[in-house]
Amino acid sequence: MSADPTRPVLDVTGLDVHYRRRHGRLHALRAATLSVAPGETVGVIGETGSGKSTLARAVLGLVRPSAGRVVVAGEDVTGHSARRWRALRRRGVLQYVFQDPLRSLDPDLSVEESLVEPLLIAGRTRAEAAARVRAQLARVHLDAALLSRLPGELSGGQRQRVAVARALVTDPELVILDEPVSALDSANRVRALELLKHLRDAGTALLFISHDLGSVAGVADRIAVLYQGEIVEVGPARSVVNAPRHPYTRLLVGSAPTLRSAAADRTRRDALRDLLHSAAHATTDA
Repeated sequence: MSADPTRPVLDVTGLDVHYRRRHGRLHALRAATLSVAPGETVGVIGETGSGKSTLARAVLGLVRPSAGRVVVAGEDVTGHSARRWRALRRRGVLQYVFQDPLRSLDPDLSVEESLVEPLLIAGRTRAEAAARVRAQLARVHLDAALLSRLPGELSGGQRQRVAVARALVTDPELVILDEPVSALDSANRVRALELLKHLRDAGTALLFISHDLGSVAGVADRIAVLYQGEIVEVGPARSVVNAPRHPYTRLLVGSAPTLRSAAADRTRRDALRDLLHSAAHATTDA
């Protein structure tokens, strides 16, 4: 974990990302500013196309921002070369879990080989790595009998827990989870969210990216709301859910099945009206 409890594990400042398109540029992220403290869980919520995955990819060095900076564990990683990113990942500072765990796991490696590999790269002996892997499997509530299986031989929920175990095996300062529960059925989604709560309580810093406000609200300490590439609201999870300030946030709260109420339905209708009004004025002004 972070040696300095006062230093953010992640500090994103003024991040802009553009994508070139045939008919011009897509402004996917606009001046995004966000931080994650050691041991904190920050949720990033927004609909498809809001910029959530672009934010994750920029933090991971998979896309180059046109402006702003990204600092991970005190190191400015903005514009890092592939070689420097590999060195950062070998140190185990930053790990990630994708929506589809097969993107995180080599389909030709057994569970044991997938989990041992990052430890051997980090300099652990094979005996140390084997013991660590078994401890990690227990941490995500998986039986050691699965160690010899390939990812394709596991259920979706088991694969996702293996992907989480692989991300945690090097004791990273920060884990980024990009839609980690959206591909799971309801039973496995509940188990995965319980696991994330356990990780939060154990002091692992998490950046939890999702379109599902109900899932994020049950895990996150703070929530950032992305709308059309901009972070329009940030605050404690309880405040964002119970007293949303931005019309888009109110719309999300009113649309979340687990958060719905008659009052939320009225709030949703009012928020939708406000958003449509703002969009009409923006069109007129243009």
